[in-house]
Amino acid sequence: MTKPTLNPGDRTPRSGQYEIVGPRGGRTGDERTSTRGNPLPPTPKPGQGYTLVDPTKHGGPKR
Repeated sequence: MTKPTLNPGDRTPRSGQYEIVGPRGGRTGDERTSTRGNPLPPTPKPGQGYTLVDPTKHGGPKR
């Protein structure tokens, strides 16, 4: 099963590192960091998108 591809400008569903992928899903090796709720940045070339490769891991505030 392939990972869902997000488009530039889509709201980030989960904070983490997103890899830029080609129009047919080919990997580019380039990554961008985005936080949940913010729009994903523009890609270098038309037709590219993003897939989540490394979600942010945090435990929240310490008590």
